[in-house]
Amino acid sequence: MGRVVAAVAYENGRRVAEFALSEGKSWSEKPGHFVWIGIHEPEEAELRDLALQFGLHPLAIEDALNAHQRPKLETYGDALFVVLRTAHRVKETTEFGETHIFVGTGYVISVRHGPSSSYSKVRERTECNPSLLKHGEDFVLYSILDFVVDNYTPVVEAIEAEVTEMERRVLKQPLTAEDIERIHALRRELMVIRRTVTPTAEVCKQLEHTESGCIDPVIHPYFRDVADHVKRVSDHIDALREIVTHTFEAGLLLESSRQNQVQRKFAAWAAILACPTAIAGIYGMNFDNMPELRLPYGYYMVLGVIVGLCGFLYWRFKRWGWL
Repeated sequence: MGRVVAAVAYENGRRVAEFALSEGKSWSEKPGHFVWIGIHEPEEAELRDLALQFGLHPLAIEDALNAHQRPKLETYGDALFVVLRTAHRVKETTEFGETHIFVGTGYVISVRHGPSSSYSKVRERTECNPSLLKHGEDFVLYSILDFVVDNYTPVVEAIEAEVTEMERRVLKQPLTAEDIERIHALRRELMVIRRTVTPTAEVCKQLEHTESGCIDPVIHPYFRDVADHVKRVSDHIDALREIVTHTFEAGLLLESSRQNQVQRKFAAWAAILACPTAIAGIYGMNFDNMPELRLPYGYYMVLGVIVGLCGFLYWRFKRWGWL
């Protein structure tokens, strides 16, 4: 069964009562009142009951029951149905959830699915600002939207810290299989977050220009402010995606450079060792007619030639930067 986080009635921006779900309609119809109901992982029967009380559209109920929606805004008469994707960081992974918000005259119903931060902080913050909360349902919608968008920032910042550390490590040591897997995971994670954030900006723009009766034009600038926050987060994500890509490419280039350096060293030492090998091979053929074999200092002469050639080659390769 779903957990009813809170069901509270407000009048003129102040909390006046908590109630059972079955009493929600009666409280919302009182003059100057509106209700804010928060549910986590509701059962179908609970949503059906709320739909009967507040006249929620069946298509919106179906979307709220099937928690695999993209961020969007749907308008059903004067009522709004908003879908938001939430994100928060757990260790080195980002977990995503969904929040579905029904907004109409006299009510706000927020439905949370999957892992997400509790909206108790949002409720406390709005209740501490009765001058704005007295605007009613639209200010509650703005507060939830602003909270969801603000929670994107620590997620992106955590990924940025990991990307920065990965970039620093790649520049100092070769890429490992674990590094490559992690870079791929970060690129995929950023892609998923961007798919979450980008549609949210469109939702904010639609709310900014909506003419729905439950959205006071006075609140429009607040939605524009949230849209600006979303834009900054989106730009931050794009920058991080480029950094991750460049980090991977830089790692590959550095690894190729390291391999070239190793190959040069092998080639240089092979050339140096080829000299004594060739000379020793010539005098190891055991022909009878080899006058040098009978010279009293022939052995030392050959050693001198070998050392001289090897020393010369070592000097040249060292000068060229191969050794």
